[in-house]
Amino acid sequence: MVACRACGTPVEKFMSFGRQPIANRFLEPGGTQSEYFFEMEVGTCPKCTLFQLIEQPDPGMMFHDTYAFFSQTSKGMQAHFEGFATYVKDTFLKGDDPFVVEIGSNDGIMLRHFLAAGIRHLGVEPSSNVADAARQAGIDTISVFFGVDTAAAIAEERGLADAIFAANVICHIPDIAGVARGVARLLKPTGVFVFEDPYLGDVLEKTSYDQIYDEHVFLFSALSVRNAFAPHGLELIDCIPQPTHGGSMRYVLGRQGQHPVSERVSERVAWEEARGLGRAETFQEFARACERSRDALVSLLKELKESGKTVVGYAATSKSTTVLNYCGIGPDLISYISDTTPIKQGRLSPGMHIPVRPYADFLADKPDYAVLFAWNHRNEIMAKEEGYMQRGGKWIRFVPDVGIE
Repeated sequence: MVACRACGTPVEKFMSFGRQPIANRFLEPGGTQSEYFFEMEVGTCPKCTLFQLIEQPDPGMMFHDTYAFFSQTSKGMQAHFEGFATYVKDTFLKGDDPFVVEIGSNDGIMLRHFLAAGIRHLGVEPSSNVADAARQAGIDTISVFFGVDTAAAIAEERGLADAIFAANVICHIPDIAGVARGVARLLKPTGVFVFEDPYLGDVLEKTSYDQIYDEHVFLFSALSVRNAFAPHGLELIDCIPQPTHGGSMRYVLGRQGQHPVSERVSERVAWEEARGLGRAETFQEFARACERSRDALVSLLKELKESGKTVVGYAATSKSTTVLNYCGIGPDLISYISDTTPIKQGRLSPGMHIPVRPYADFLADKPDYAVLFAWNHRNEIMAKEEGYMQRGGKWIRFVPDVGIE
């Protein structure tokens, strides 16, 4: 059996999503012969309750100099990260000349607010192409993976951090113990570590299994965060639900005994225990729910195909890779995926090789149906696509259930 990445206890596997490719590796036509696949199995730790992939591809296969995700492409996420930055600044940066570090800073969407405020900052971003975009905007950024060695080097060169933070990143790092040791090495005695990621409770409630893919080696809960970081002297002092990514949680940790603990922590842990987030039968039911969702989506798409309807995908997301490959959906059921990201256009979706075409094609073609892969940005998309709906275009959803709207 595989050992838990946090505590070393044997992980209990409960399902497989089958052979999956690198979720964000969109392929050049003709470049599919050597595509990498891995068996995407998931399990939970019976001791610390951490939900995790059994196997994860090497990080260098996922985060590299052609990484196809830039945070600033979403206006909604721009507003969210501005709020996140304001929360950190107003709540925790009380001393003179504060210093902050962001793990996985991407194109600098959040650190730019600290730059504008004249706050010493550093972004740690392993994908050099998005790190270059941040540096061009004047944001201090290094292109390395975060761990205890990186943390020690930063501390020696720049001093200890008042705040270390991350957004949709910590769930990507398989060496969670190394992250905890790095944070403990770099943080000031009264500093805080603030991170947010998709929330396990929401994934289970909504059957949003598309949140599970190669980059997301973990889905966190308050229970598992508390258990994973406690051995490293870090205490969960707050947890605040967030609407992003279809349901996320912001976790705040500090050194043991250095901060008051919010009542939200005990309330959230009690909520999770009542809903069985640490019990095997909860995840077995989730597996059955995933199978029902898969079967319903494939049945709907086949029905539309047989009736002569045109169906495309909307947004070539990493999450869509899990759905397409788990369900076995290819270009016979979805003719193409519309996306606004230039680096993805003209390529093929990972694994199932559905063409990715420019957004202009979606506007011109007026398809009958569009599968809403970017469902977590639903409100932003609905406001943008009023014209599509007024012309009779309909959306196919698969979270929280399969249906047409």
